[in-house]
Amino acid sequence: MPTDVKSLIQEGADLTDRALESLIPSTDTVPASIHGAMRHSVFAGGKRLRPVLAMQAAATISGSVPAGIERLGAAIEMLHTYSLIHDDLPALDNDDLRRGKPTCHVAFGEAIAILAGDALQTRAFEILAGLDSPPAATVQIIGLIAHAIGTVDGMIGGQVLDIESEHQKPTPELVEAIHRAKTGALIRVSVVTGGVYAGATPDDVARLDTFGRKAGLAFQIVDDVLDMTVDSAHLGKTAGKDLATEKATWPAVYGIEQSQRDAAALIDEAFAALAPYGSRADGLKAVARYLVDRKN
Repeated sequence: MPTDVKSLIQEGADLTDRALESLIPSTDTVPASIHGAMRHSVFAGGKRLRPVLAMQAAATISGSVPAGIERLGAAIEMLHTYSLIHDDLPALDNDDLRRGKPTCHVAFGEAIAILAGDALQTRAFEILAGLDSPPAATVQIIGLIAHAIGTVDGMIGGQVLDIESEHQKPTPELVEAIHRAKTGALIRVSVVTGGVYAGATPDDVARLDTFGRKAGLAFQIVDDVLDMTVDSAHLGKTAGKDLATEKATWPAVYGIEQSQRDAAALIDEAFAALAPYGSRADGLKAVARYLVDRKN
């Protein structure tokens, strides 16, 4: 694998972007407004970390990044972007800035933003249904992703807990439940489905699931810390929102220094799950390390 993790991530991001460019209708396609809104948010400068995790998980299983996996990555990125569009809406987090650009509802209005999120989710599952993988693997991937964005231990359920916990004293149990569902579930399923696409066995899936759960939680802990320690210009979104709305965050319970130690410990535990793969897991480990060392 490339020893330069930034090059590894950039290569995966470029592969994902090419797939996204071909899979999302152009602004010349009627109705132009919805396709413009979808593209505005998808191409707003995301790092494509979830697709890259899927690619590197696949390489961990098969020894190389398999052909066609960029379509899985693109679908995952569409689902991630749909969640961000809806998360930014006035009825939820009410944010005007995302990835350093105006949020979708600011640029296109609330109605189109809601529909753009809906359209990205729908298009993602259309793409997943046509993956170039054995039918059983395709069905497994669709089921895993649907569960990960659902209401029970999934992204939507985590968002609900997040909304309902505002202005309440956070408990360790509540914060972990929110983080594992709202953010961690999609990171975990990116890793697991990348492995499934590459032919993972049930034992492989279990190991990747453990890795993904720990790395996903570490990612969100770091995100909480960055919200409190980095300004909006570097963060790419409005800094200090968690504190202003009294969100249930890891630093609110444990403090910044302990949060940083917890994230580092979780990454070490995640790496332990990949021990059987030796050097084949180097790329996946490098991306996970980047998740906790990033500055925005």
